[in-house]
Amino acid sequence: MLSVSRETAGQLAGYAALLRKWNPAINLIAPSTVDQIESRHIADCTHLAEASVGAQGKWVDLGSGGGLPAVVLAIARPDLNVTMVESDQRKASFLRTAIRELSLKNAQVISQRIEALDRLEAAHVSARALAPLPRLMSYVERHLETDGTAWLMKGRNWQAEVSEARKDWSFDLKAHPSATDPDAAILEITGIRHA
Repeated sequence: MLSVSRETAGQLAGYAALLRKWNPAINLIAPSTVDQIESRHIADCTHLAEASVGAQGKWVDLGSGGGLPAVVLAIARPDLNVTMVESDQRKASFLRTAIRELSLKNAQVISQRIEALDRLEAAHVSARALAPLPRLMSYVERHLETDGTAWLMKGRNWQAEVSEARKDWSFDLKAHPSATDPDAAILEITGIRHA
């Protein structure tokens, strides 16, 4: 697990508190997982920050929702410039509040639909719990620069999703086992092109 400074740990705790405060009104995470914010949600996203150490350039998180992984990345990787794309105005408002209250100078929110946005040409694109991989690939391909890397956090069906996506897409894949669920993975995907 990524070792974090006292300041970073404080920001992560502040973020967890914001999620708990806002979740009853907006449903940022499943209510049944609120007691697992630190052990599951934040730990998962911290693992992404660790797996992507060395990644540089513009980072775009698609369908940011409650900020997982984008807010955690912005906290754990202050060297990154993180753009969060979230069309739900209430969730975008939460993200802006989190950015302000956590003093994240390296993060911003675009409140538009992913498919309506001009191409963002990001070096890195991430997504968590957004869409099945076959559909997600078109979103990623739209906003990722040609030699960029996608970092997709997928659950237990990730292998079946990869097989399905390969019917229409060609890509190179490195799967990083999840730190919190032995059946889940962070998919590091490069070389994306239509099959």
